[in-house]
Amino acid sequence: MNHPQTFLDYGKLRELSLVESPSEAELERILQKGRALLGLSAEEASSLAAVQDPVQEAKIFQVAGEVKEAIYGKRVVLFAPLYTGNYCVNNCVYCGFRRDNKSLPRVVLSQEEIARQTQILLSQGHKRLLLICGESPRQSLSYTLQAIETCYAQRYRLPADGNRSEPARVRRINVELAPLDVEGFRALKKAQIGTYVCFQETYDPELYERAHPSGPKADYRYRLYVMDRAMEGGCDDIGLGALFGLGDWRYELVALIEHARHLEKTFGWGPHTVSVPRIEHAPGAPWAEVVPHPVSDEDFKKIVAILRIALPYVGIILSTRERAELRRELLAYGVSQISAGSRTDPGGYEETPQRKSAAGTHGAAGAQFALGDTRTLEEVIFDLIDDGYVPSFCTGCYRRGRTGSDFMDLAKPGLIREFCLPNGLVSFAEYLYDYASPHTREKGLALIEKMQAEATPQGQQYLRDALSKTAAGVRDLYL
Repeated sequence: MNHPQTFLDYGKLRELSLVESPSEAELERILQKGRALLGLSAEEASSLAAVQDPVQEAKIFQVAGEVKEAIYGKRVVLFAPLYTGNYCVNNCVYCGFRRDNKSLPRVVLSQEEIARQTQILLSQGHKRLLLICGESPRQSLSYTLQAIETCYAQRYRLPADGNRSEPARVRRINVELAPLDVEGFRALKKAQIGTYVCFQETYDPELYERAHPSGPKADYRYRLYVMDRAMEGGCDDIGLGALFGLGDWRYELVALIEHARHLEKTFGWGPHTVSVPRIEHAPGAPWAEVVPHPVSDEDFKKIVAILRIALPYVGIILSTRERAELRRELLAYGVSQISAGSRTDPGGYEETPQRKSAAGTHGAAGAQFALGDTRTLEEVIFDLIDDGYVPSFCTGCYRRGRTGSDFMDLAKPGLIREFCLPNGLVSFAEYLYDYASPHTREKGLALIEKMQAEATPQGQQYLRDALSKTAAGVRDLYL
């Protein structure tokens, strides 16, 4: 097969996936560059990916942790996915939603059901949603735009609202849906989305063709340039991703970095987030039942760490595919955003007798993949507090216009922490007062008091006022 003409050099990607481990001197040079928050070239990232010596790997993990601390500190952003349906016209051989999976109970949520799912998530304390829409005429762009409007329109009053200034509502919706044309992205941007997310799955054109035998998604080039169209259409916050386990992880890692560099070169700024899902079991999906190129936990840690060093400014997103113990470890190596209390089946946040009886061995009926972390939102938050992390529901950057190049100007030198830490602490305090159990609230408030000292003098002054107002019932304060 002839490779398509794109911004990627496929020969170079193949060569870089086969490089040998660097010398000790070269490793130190690369890591010093990483410590300086300068990012890495594809060649330098590929050298780190080739490292197999445990002592050298430990150095990579240490530097990744230093870079994350410099950019994001102890803040961990929390969100929940909301699946609107599982109909799909594509036939991706790794996905439980694939068209030819005849055993999957198909569902598309009505707007009333979407409202109900949103209400449930608000009742748990979520403020940030990732709306996930399958590629199907049943979930058209107009349906998606209406779903976004429905989610934003929901209000939730806690049973004992006391003197709170306003009911809970969704503050930012990120969207994961199939590629659109430029006009479609303009409509999506007008709907006030946060981040537009779309995964290339694999950057290898030949592998891509085998993995996507039919449906619109089979067009490799159209999908590869989706972010170019999104940015042309005004979407100033985008998220990349690859599905690790389809092909050689070293190839996909370097290609992800090259994709980010292409966007930076073309538009002046790169992705806000990068997602790193691994294939999980999904009944009816052959490549999810027998993974072509399994990625070990140790290699997965390296993927996260190298991405953190190579693209220091990006938010690295980890889903509930991974088990709780590994998610905890990966937070130290670069992950900065995690889903919590997730369900991957449409309507999954409402536990009904029908859903419980239909659930199979590997998870809920109609789900995209099996969950590795089944903790509730509060359980996730409790564990984060124990590890010294600040659970954040902040949406300040989106709402203050710190997106696109403006966000990158702050994120690359680490200045974004001046906003992230105060906003994260205030949004966390909201959760503690409104939703947390007494024990979680006590532990969380103690952490907030401790973390205030790490803010800038201006941040500390803001926090004294904002946290006092939050305790008195004022909501939705942010810098």
